[in-house]
Amino acid sequence: MISARVIREDILRMIHSAGSGHPGGSLSLVEILMHLYWKEMHIDPDNPQLPDRDRLVLSKGHGAPALYSVLARRGFFHPNKLNTLRKYGSGLQGHPHMQSLPGLDCSTGSLGHGLGIAAGMALGLSMRNNPGRVFCILGDGELQEGSVWESAMSVPALKQTNLTVVVDRNHVQLDDAVDRVMPVEPLAEKWKAFGWEVAVCNGHDLNDLERVFSTETDKPLLIIAETIKGKGVSFMENSALWHGRAPGDTELQKALEGLK
Repeated sequence: MISARVIREDILRMIHSAGSGHPGGSLSLVEILMHLYWKEMHIDPDNPQLPDRDRLVLSKGHGAPALYSVLARRGFFHPNKLNTLRKYGSGLQGHPHMQSLPGLDCSTGSLGHGLGIAAGMALGLSMRNNPGRVFCILGDGELQEGSVWESAMSVPALKQTNLTVVVDRNHVQLDDAVDRVMPVEPLAEKWKAFGWEVAVCNGHDLNDLERVFSTETDKPLLIIAETIKGKGVSFMENSALWHGRAPGDTELQKALEGLK
């Protein structure tokens, strides 16, 4: 497995080169995606369309730079493509577009839609007796969307145990702290009331992530991964200012030095 530092460096360089993007919510995702793509998911970079593969729906599609780095470092495409993020003709669009890049199972970006899509995927797989599982990553600000809760209600009712949802609980959304814009707590209790098994972990600790993903249950699993927006870059951490802002030359160098 490659180091988290390399992936964070990729994210910062990509967004700097593009002149736009979402560093805060990409940096908070790194260890979650590392666990999924190196430890958890049944995938084959040499055969991205493997019929019985596990699927990922990155519902918080603005975290695409983190996903692109992980896919490249996992072998789905060459890392030299990473510097084409958001550039004309590139498959690395600002939000994931599944027809443009190997390893993408779903086009996302419009918040609130991913869980419904993931539920449909999971239902289709189970109806075909396909052993593939579906993993869906939600942002905590995204939980303010009503469509998320419609899907959250339907998944346990249909006993879709081949679906696991991860909430990237970094506590900060576009404009401010999530709980100052629209509180989502008590988060664990809400999902439990809808019929989910809920586990909470440190979303930057690979051992803790492995622990919660190993939870044995006969219910759909919801993982609340406590993370830090902008993780690893001191001046980006816990700041809404870096939700959708690219670092300049000096800021990039400072950030890269800080990661070392």
